[in-house]
Amino acid sequence: MTSSSHDVDYAFKASLIGAPMEFRLAEEALEWRKGSSAGRVGYGAIRRIRLSFRPMTMQNYRFLAEIWPSAAPKLQIASTSWKSVVEHQRMDGEYRAFISELSRRVGAAGGHTSFETGSPAWIYWPGIVVLTGATVAIAALAVRALQAGALGGATFIAAFCAVFLWQAGGFFLRNRPGSYRADAVPPQVLPKV
Repeated sequence: MTSSSHDVDYAFKASLIGAPMEFRLAEEALEWRKGSSAGRVGYGAIRRIRLSFRPMTMQNYRFLAEIWPSAAPKLQIASTSWKSVVEHQRMDGEYRAFISELSRRVGAAGGHTSFETGSPAWIYWPGIVVLTGATVAIAALAVRALQAGALGGATFIAAFCAVFLWQAGGFFLRNRPGSYRADAVPPQVLPKV
């Protein structure tokens, strides 16, 4: 990958073992490298970008960009990087700047790119139904515990329900399916700086 003064770089380790993923926003193309594999795609040849909030085990504040070039494999860029077996590095500022600039350059290229946010609708909406059903079931269990005079049990269930809603609700709020303008990336799919 050759470099110029207008290039923007970003790198992360997707797994503990293996080479880091390196990305560069060159003047007219997105370049990437992982070990001995490398590629380059013009900004106008990127057909779709999806930004989402994707926490994982041990990475509870992780964002993901999925990029589909016309004639290359899908690329994924995460906002966290493995450092050791038990440690991850958050790269909030670098990720936010890189993804915002990538979106701007792809939009300026004038291609037919779809800029998407959140989870695919066919996953999101059934997930909302399951979340609603689980919340109603947990609340009904708390009411039943109160009817049985188990105040401690009802309190525990209510606390569990609150934590469940806070975690799952935040995930679903950030991942609502939608689209965005290339020059205005929504804050819910980017880490705070």
